[in-house]
Amino acid sequence: MNETHVVLGTGAVGAALIEQLVLLELPVRAVNRSGHADVADTVEMMAGDVSDPAFAETAAADSAVVYQCLNPPYHRWAEEFPPLQDSAVRAARANRARYVSFENTYMYGDTHGEPMTEASSMRAHTRKGLVRQAMAEQLRGLADRGDLDLVTVRASDYFGPRATAQSPLGDLVIGAALAGKPARVIGDPDQPHSYTYTIDAARTLAAVGTAEDVVGEVFHVPNARAQTTRQIIAIVAAQLGSPIKISVAPRLALRALGLFNPTIRELDEMRYEFTQPFVIDSSKAERRLGIEPTPLEDAIAVTIDWFQRNEPTA
Repeated sequence: MNETHVVLGTGAVGAALIEQLVLLELPVRAVNRSGHADVADTVEMMAGDVSDPAFAETAAADSAVVYQCLNPPYHRWAEEFPPLQDSAVRAARANRARYVSFENTYMYGDTHGEPMTEASSMRAHTRKGLVRQAMAEQLRGLADRGDLDLVTVRASDYFGPRATAQSPLGDLVIGAALAGKPARVIGDPDQPHSYTYTIDAARTLAAVGTAEDVVGEVFHVPNARAQTTRQIIAIVAAQLGSPIKISVAPRLALRALGLFNPTIRELDEMRYEFTQPFVIDSSKAERRLGIEPTPLEDAIAVTIDWFQRNEPTA
């Protein structure tokens, strides 16, 4: 019987998931390009490119569950993400494994401040949102035909250990504060925003990977109550014991920086998330999986501690 839990990707969420699976004493194989990661000695590491179907199938050998936690470069989503998913899905199907897809909420599009639930319509209107929507629809089609044992977990903008440049609360806020610099934000810092703690994402992924009654369903990661970005920065400041100035990046400045930095260039179309309430309803996962979100103050404390120990501040 297949029993290995295969985690594709060892970034902020993948690494946290590996730690959760190890705590559950499950056999874990972690896959990334280098074959190196800071994981427990019991974890099998494998190096390779998952977009290569032959390698992906080998990486998923004897798997009970395949967790897709990979994330191509932000500015190359349209070119690299769909074929990467194709390869990972084929590998899971070849091994008759459950496929757990870790996603964000871009496919819902602009809800004009209305909270998002798992039943929200997919009305993507941005380039990256349309990529996410097409990928989600492909997975749903396979699942509906009985060709894939699918469970989907969706997260909001995340923060936590290892979440540095890719997190709106990472290098731009906590990293900057530790370096004595202003926190840099986009949009309106006084709008409520749901942020996902990476360890809560990992707990949710591990739960759906091991539960018996979740195949075919979508779950939002349980998030602490939405607060404004300004309120969250105030929590960071209180824990650091010093005030943090907030610098709101003008849209024209972002566009100018985007001429030289492709990652920043991709932020502009997602700016709508930070100009109005952006709230994710996660009551389904809390009810069905029994997962309560980590209190925001506790999650921030762990994140600050990680940055102080690991991330250079410059």
